[in-house]
Amino acid sequence: MGLTNQASTRLERHELEAFLAVAEELHFRHATERLGLAQGRISHIIKTLELRFGVVLFERTSRRVTLTPAGQRLYDGLAPAHRQIQEAITQAVTVGKGITGTLRVGFSAQWASDIVLKTAKVFRRTYPDCAVELQEVQLGDTFGPLRSGVVDLQLTEFPVDEPDLVAGPVIFSEPRALLVPAGHPFARRVSVCVEDLARAPLIVMAGESPQYWLDNIYPRVTPEGRPIAHAAAAVYWAEVLSMVASGLGVSPASLRAAEYHSRPGIVFVPFSDAPPLEYGLMWRRDGYTARVRAFVETLCGIASTAAPPHGRRAGQRGDGRTETSQT
Repeated sequence: MGLTNQASTRLERHELEAFLAVAEELHFRHATERLGLAQGRISHIIKTLELRFGVVLFERTSRRVTLTPAGQRLYDGLAPAHRQIQEAITQAVTVGKGITGTLRVGFSAQWASDIVLKTAKVFRRTYPDCAVELQEVQLGDTFGPLRSGVVDLQLTEFPVDEPDLVAGPVIFSEPRALLVPAGHPFARRVSVCVEDLARAPLIVMAGESPQYWLDNIYPRVTPEGRPIAHAAAAVYWAEVLSMVASGLGVSPASLRAAEYHSRPGIVFVPFSDAPPLEYGLMWRRDGYTARVRAFVETLCGIASTAAPPHGRRAGQRGDGRTETSQT
């Protein structure tokens, strides 16, 4: 039999997908499961195609399925075109949702940048028309880059209580530590407590961050009401390390900072009673674009595959509720 007219060579979408599934799986049951069709449906579609085209597309035995020369030629011609069509559809949907252009993502610490970098790599593969730019945000001006539009999204220490900003999901939390000079009495301890902050001058970060945010990291009084002296202020984290090593004071930090910033002259001593530092996503209330939403969803998906630190799941808000919208 030969191909007699143009109508007889028309290929419907379900026929195309069925043929490609069998050609790639070389197994009728596996192809049926892949497409979620009723049993026997794939065989019926392939038989219909072979009758219409007048050629045998697959050789079937009790042990295996193989493409005939005609089937192989058909597959070689259809598969690349089908991939191009699927890619074009994906790109069209991406453009339609606004996931193009440039997304600027900020982070406040290197351990926060680790998951941001991993997310950016996955995000670029999923949304190739959207570039991702990363930038470190200084602790002295936590919300400034977000408000000015320098970044569109940020992973940083919580809390966030600003009318123009949205506190999104908490991604992870880290135990707190006290950064002390190597010769300080605290350096010989297994741990310190929050009340100990009244016994040593505190080195803090200077800048424009709101007082409630600074107080969460650099408190002014202990839980029992004892004053905590703020002896010096630094603009950059590297200055804090140098000031502590020089014996000018001590400074609170994430315990995880020891993995990134250990150096001679300083010791990281864990707190025994301080709550963990929470790191979460935030964005402008008027800036929850399709790009931001897509990056948030991608990052939360990546974070959820890791063991949740301190019982906090990725995707929860700082108040324990699951993040579902921008408000």
